[in-house]
Amino acid sequence: MKHQARKRFGQHFLVDQGVLASIVRAIAARPDDHVVEIGPGLGALTQHLLDALPRIDAVEIDRDLVAALQRRWPATRLRLHAADALQFDYSTLIGSDGARLRLVGNLPYNISSPLLFALLAWRDRIQDQHFMLQKEVIDRIVAAPGTAAYGRLSVMLQAAHHVECLFEVPPEAFDPPPRVDSAVVRMIPREQALCGNLETLERLMERAFAQRRKMLRGTLWPWLAQQGLDPEDPAWAIPPTARPEEITVESWCRLADGLRISRTNAG
Repeated sequence: MKHQARKRFGQHFLVDQGVLASIVRAIAARPDDHVVEIGPGLGALTQHLLDALPRIDAVEIDRDLVAALQRRWPATRLRLHAADALQFDYSTLIGSDGARLRLVGNLPYNISSPLLFALLAWRDRIQDQHFMLQKEVIDRIVAAPGTAAYGRLSVMLQAAHHVECLFEVPPEAFDPPPRVDSAVVRMIPREQALCGNLETLERLMERAFAQRRKMLRGTLWPWLAQQGLDPEDPAWAIPPTARPEEITVESWCRLADGLRISRTNAG
């Protein structure tokens, strides 16, 4: 399939057969799994998936690629959805059996973080996610507290998922090659998120990491007090002299739940 990669869609097509096979092995899909590929592109990973599965769904924004993929596979094997993955309603893919979705894809790097946040809304309907991403983004997803990579993305995604970097992928595995290294991440939604309300946690993270180099008592503490929460309460176990990247996911979630209760009581 001849296709000129489009910069506006962040297209870098994965062509390395060994990497493609490794992704499929990592997924270890069973014939009755409901696999959804985000951004099938030229269909390289699609072909490997269909070698292992009777059918899959795929979401693709590039209508030229949609047309080419439709010519290559019948709808009985590849059910294509011409849509923006950021705006797509994934609940429409849930069948009468209620089986959760297994998402996979070589995600465009220009929308990777926004898409991961958007997918949080569907996590109760997702079994797992296996994504190719910029290695720097995956480093942030799996980062531990106290490291330079740890931040808003780490807290939000670890609060909702078990995360694991599976393996790294060099630029030459793509056509055209990106200017960065890539990696594959596995994300399995937790049975119960560490935070009772992820929207509250997201608002807290926006505030907390806006000035990540400064101590919390001078940045976040005044805002928390305005929300009716006592930031000095020992229940949060967060030192006022700490900086945002030093606080564990569990502690941030505990504080977000307290913030939510405080706002509810105030209302």
